Amino acid sequence: MNSIDLRAYSGRRIAVGLSGGVDSSTALALLAEAGADVFGLTMRIWRPGAVPVSGIGDACYGPGEEEDVAAAGALCESLGVPYLSLDLSAEYEARILDYFRSEYRAGRTPNPCVRCNQEMKFGFLLERARAAGSDFELFATGHYARIEIRRGIATLRRAAEESKDQTYFIHRLSPETLARVAFPLGGLSKVQVRAEAKRLGLASADKAESQDFVAGGYGALFGEQEPGDIVDGEGKVIGRHRGIINYTIGQRRGLGVSTGPKPLYVAALDAERNRVIVSGDESLFCAAISGGDAIIHDPSLASSPFDAFVRIRQNHRPAKAIVRVDGEAARIDFTEPQRAAAPGQSAVFYDEDGFVLGGCIIEGSERPAARA
Repeated sequence: MNSIDLRAYSGRRIAVGLSGGVDSSTALALLAEAGADVFGLTMRIWRPGAVPVSGIGDACYGPGEEEDVAAAGALCESLGVPYLSLDLSAEYEARILDYFRSEYRAGRTPNPCVRCNQEMKFGFLLERARAAGSDFELFATGHYARIEIRRGIATLRRAAEESKDQTYFIHRLSPETLARVAFPLGGLSKVQVRAEAKRLGLASADKAESQDFVAGGYGALFGEQEPGDIVDGEGKVIGRHRGIINYTIGQRRGLGVSTGPKPLYVAALDAERNRVIVSGDESLFCAAISGGDAIIHDPSLASSPFDAFVRIRQNHRPAKAIVRVDGEAARIDFTEPQRAAAPGQSAVFYDEDGFVLGGCIIEGSERPAARA
């Protein structure tokens, strides 16, 4: 059933990032079964009192972390392997929560998971583990992604099961980082992973999927919100919003406004004037986007425009485009207009075979030219 031969990891010292869920637990157990010298590693990011518990559900960030850490520790004990959990709550609050809040308050839509993976999980966590005396060759996680060597460069590739692919969240990992990383589940489907977990007798085999970042809405991260006007494209006030952090580009539900039979969507967020701008669906489409903080993993692509398939959010089907990168600036011209490109989100570049070429942070977009 396992489409990846893990025997190459036999005897190698591998730290395995554990979240308490089925994916990371199965990754650890499969590597241990293959003869790897593994140990479990968890970063604790929840600090009691950091935000009101009443507004946070059980998710990646939340009070349920204690239960997840206990589950990870129990797994390692059952397999007879060491386990280390490290408190990175201060770094998380400074690097992820503060960034998340400032972006939303500026009327942008940040992606905390992209930054958390790059700076925390594949950054501070490994630095702190080594500083604590842990010695390991590789770091493995339960991400659904693959790593292959292309033209001598360790390159990220979409997972075998594209519906579970997580390369969007980890696209900023450099080739140097990927050379010291393993994704044992990249060639498996979710059904196969659960089957392997059951075969291995893991307690997490039937555990439900984890929530994304924060459950129950983002309000608890911001405190009291300042209401403001909802306006149409002409600036006419047609309703009131509950605080701009509750809205994002392309949103339809929860607006509570109507100007006729056609549904309205969030078209823009005006943070300076504390306004939510709404319009019909047709205004959400763009022909091109501009980006900042661009990265290209293959230096040969940085000298001229290149063809790519670009994903502008996790659940977006990659769209054909021409990408131009000049330093940290990027421009993406789509073959066909794309819907709801939100400033602050990541745009990720792929080739036709699903290899990650690079990415950028969306800064703005251009409407399609009007038809004559």
